[in-house]
Amino acid sequence: MNPRVRKLIGMIGILAFLFAYVVAALAIADRLPENAFVQLAYFVIVGTVWFVPMIPLVVWMNWGRWPVKRS
Repeated sequence: MNPRVRKLIGMIGILAFLFAYVVAALAIADRLPENAFVQLAYFVIVGTVWFVPMIPLVVWMNWGRWPVKRS
C-alpha cells in the first residue's frame, strides 16, 4: 500500500478514535462522584492511557518507512 494512503487512513482512524474516546470519557466522567480526588485520578488515568491503542496504528502508518540495516 502506498505510504501516503496509509497515512491518510491512519489520520482518519486517529481522529475517529479520539472523537469516540473523548465522548466516552466525558460520558463516564458525568457519572463520577463529586469527589475532587476521584475526578482528578480519573482524568489523569484517562489522559495518559489514550495513546496505548494508538501505538499499533502509528506503527502500521510508518511500516516500511525506516531503512533495514543489513549486516
